[in-house]
Amino acid sequence: MSATELARSIPKAELHIHIEGSLEPELIFALAERNGVSLPYASVEALRAAYAFTDLQSFLDIYYAGASVLLQEGDFYDMAWAYFERARADNVVHAELFFDPQTHTARGVSMGIVMEGLSRACADAKQKLGVSASLILCFLRHLSEEDAFTTLEAALPYREHFIGVGLDSSELGHPPEKFERVFARCRDLGLKLVAHAGEEGPPEYMWQAIDLLKVQRIDHGIACLQDPLLVAELAHTRLPLTVCPLSNLKLCVVDDLRDHPLKKMLEAGLCVTVNSDDPAYFGGYMNANFVQTVEALNLSKEDVVALARNSFEAAFVDSEQRRRFMQMVSAAQTA
Repeated sequence: MSATELARSIPKAELHIHIEGSLEPELIFALAERNGVSLPYASVEALRAAYAFTDLQSFLDIYYAGASVLLQEGDFYDMAWAYFERARADNVVHAELFFDPQTHTARGVSMGIVMEGLSRACADAKQKLGVSASLILCFLRHLSEEDAFTTLEAALPYREHFIGVGLDSSELGHPPEKFERVFARCRDLGLKLVAHAGEEGPPEYMWQAIDLLKVQRIDHGIACLQDPLLVAELAHTRLPLTVCPLSNLKLCVVDDLRDHPLKKMLEAGLCVTVNSDDPAYFGGYMNANFVQTVEALNLSKEDVVALARNSFEAAFVDSEQRRRFMQMVSAAQTA
């Protein structure tokens, strides 16, 4: 079995997926028709043609426009279910989904509608597809600390539906320190903590996420190689990094996938994982990210196994679940 074939077949966890970013143009148009929403694009093809991003902000502008069709609980369910079916086809056996409630509550969609639709899809994914799943509520970092606190309080009646909080949206100009008090409150509540840092932002943002927010994972984190002390810290602590290769390529963080730092990060002993980020917009779900990265960086089968094992090491699961997942990786390795 080649490294490419192993990348396709090996069981894996996805830890960096924005569920709103899995909203394919076909479903956007279907939901727009169902909900009577007018779109500024004439067709599915015209919308997909607009996916020519030059940076993170140009992507976010169209991302928020796409989310405007999500109005009912069933819309959130349908979006998540479509993702889970694709994830299962890529041998994803565990997924931790980011969602952005502020994107929806700002449009008058209630927190309950968002939570109930997504959590119902997670439950069905486990029962019908054998994919375990959980939700991570993300704060939009371009909005205020006050808005984040308000969002957290609105979400607490649905505490059983989400396991942690994250920090996403426009990175530059919005350092993690802006949300130090919000994350302290979430830590007191026993929530898992993650944050986007070191994608377009500098290594300093990663240090802030570690030292001030006390995160248990960093999302992206590819800027770490600019700071040898940070690399040493990450290697020592095994703090996971949820890397998204095709996203980095699509948003021009790297010019060519062959230049992606993931292999160097692996060689440095970092707990790096492969993920799809916003797959509807960036041209690939999990296996597309895995396979294209393997081929571009000439990764070995040992590298593929390490990435799969890292994904379960980094997952927010209990020790028994982690042991079962690791056994599945070992079985796939020897098949």
